[in-house]
Amino acid sequence: MAKKVRIDEDECIGCESCVEICPDVFTFNDDTDKAEVIDENLGEEACVDEAVASCPSECIHVDQ
Repeated sequence: MAKKVRIDEDECIGCESCVEICPDVFTFNDDTDKAEVIDENLGEEACVDEAVASCPSECIHVDQ
């Protein structure tokens, strides 16, 4: 089963660090001021891992 990435939008503070690090996976929703996942299926795993590590609110999760 493929890994999937998701954001807990209740925890997201809208810092956009994930969008800067991994723009092919994450985008910013101006209406909600939160980050969103463009494609939940992992593309470049190192990029997602870096986004997870840099998230100050620890709201990015990778599910098996």
